[in-house]
Amino acid sequence: MSVERFGLVDIVSIDQAGCVILSVSDHLDWSDSLEHQQILQEKLNRYLAFVESGEILETYPNAKGRPISFDIVFKFRPDREGEEFLSRAKAVVESAGFEFRYKVLTK
Repeated sequence: MSVERFGLVDIVSIDQAGCVILSVSDHLDWSDSLEHQQILQEKLNRYLAFVESGEILETYPNAKGRPISFDIVFKFRPDREGEEFLSRAKAVVESAGFEFRYKVLTK
């Protein structure tokens, strides 16, 4: 699983509160922030299409009627431009009716 594999949803799970979590596993550094943002944009577009098309219910019928969250787990902390991108992505995802969260793994 990789953020660079646009056609795939990396991880689907259900948390203890009953929320469906669609996780993006992002191992890329931010040395080329614009390229990284474009890769994330492609991946998030796929995730939105997965949910909005109903494909999620075909693949994971237990998702029916549950809230959905898009979660990104980063290996590296986003730079300033990356943070701005994530803020815009959050607005888009939340306007579509879903939650958007991200975190950086710490060592």
